[in-house]
Amino acid sequence: MTVSSSGSPAGARLLADRIDPQLWPDVATVPHARLRAAVARRLFVHAVNRLPLRVVEASGRAYGGGGSRDPLMTLIRPDAFFSRVGATGTIGFGEAFMAGDWSAEDPAEVLSAFAANMGKLIPSSLQKLRGAVLRKQPIADDNTLEGSRKNIERHYDLSNDLFKEFLDQSMTYSSALFNGDPRESDDDLLTAQHRKIDRLLDSAKVGPGTRVLEIGTGWGELALRAAGRGAHVTSITISTEQAALARARIAEAGLSHLAEVRLQDYRQTCGAFDAVVSVEMIEAVGANHWNEYFGTVDRLLAPGGRFALQAIVQVDDRMRASSETYTWTRKYIFPGGQLPSAESIGATVAKVTSLRVTDRFAFGQHYAETLRRWREQFESRAHAVTHLGFDDTFRRMWSLYLAYSEAGFRTGYLDVHQITLTKPQLV
Repeated sequence: MTVSSSGSPAGARLLADRIDPQLWPDVATVPHARLRAAVARRLFVHAVNRLPLRVVEASGRAYGGGGSRDPLMTLIRPDAFFSRVGATGTIGFGEAFMAGDWSAEDPAEVLSAFAANMGKLIPSSLQKLRGAVLRKQPIADDNTLEGSRKNIERHYDLSNDLFKEFLDQSMTYSSALFNGDPRESDDDLLTAQHRKIDRLLDSAKVGPGTRVLEIGTGWGELALRAAGRGAHVTSITISTEQAALARARIAEAGLSHLAEVRLQDYRQTCGAFDAVVSVEMIEAVGANHWNEYFGTVDRLLAPGGRFALQAIVQVDDRMRASSETYTWTRKYIFPGGQLPSAESIGATVAKVTSLRVTDRFAFGQHYAETLRRWREQFESRAHAVTHLGFDDTFRRMWSLYLAYSEAGFRTGYLDVHQITLTKPQLV
């Protein structure tokens, strides 16, 4: 898929006509919100006139504070775009892209212009109205034992074959760690992913005979590398699709005697482990369950043990402002998701555990490059994704998700940390 392929009114109409109202009811229907649309237009024009961004509407109307070298956003169906944004804010912004109401040659560049100036987009006098205008997360998305399984199923159980289309052969779905400047690195993704995994295993002091618990299996690459060091690995997941492929990969590698995959929630896990490792799973825990998550790690970790955590983080005040807001990402990509801040992790650990942070490593620009490569591969595999049964609306949704995430890391709106926590020895 080429994102800009519908960059004309005729192309947009054809795309809108193909939206399945059964699968995408809120994308297929433009909300009636005339007053809100008018307000949204005024706020949008006011905001972009102060950004390094150009906006052109189908009528030819142009505005924005950017020059000829700055990113271009095309409003193909501006009335529909402003109706959606006026009705549901950022959810409408994303749904407008899914419907083909706006387009860009490189959505990540457009979204970077917004992300880099997020605090300035809405006048401070209107920021106070956020809670009254935006919806809160549905109670049904809470990460209870049952809710977590449903939420994970909606993302990670979409199809193993879908993820194979854009991930590297290790099937690692988290930030890679490149050698040097990630945008200049000659590393392929496999090499960079192994460097990331090995750094985590080193920080947890995983070696021969180490009892390792992995919370969040993914598709098994970390378990494979830990078992390759001679460690005894218990990897837990609540994704049936991931568990099946991870078990198959471990068996194929001849490491089933050292690594097992359990279909099990972290809260239901028992035992004692020398090391606990978890890569970008905390984002699916939910803020109201962070005490349970870190408390469980503390319970399972043997005295003197180490917890190696990789987490996507955001600035603390932004986390607090949006913690209960129902966003486009939560609606379509990660139901029940919540990105922590570095401060919230530290406060929770200090409050409910005996663990202490002994090392922290940030590498957000490496995630931006990882996402750029994933998106490039995903968009180049449009035909294959369609063959798997995913329609144009889904493909545009995932292109936007990858571009939005890339922009977040590129501008520093998001970051990713590897954090090592140590449990004291018994006296």
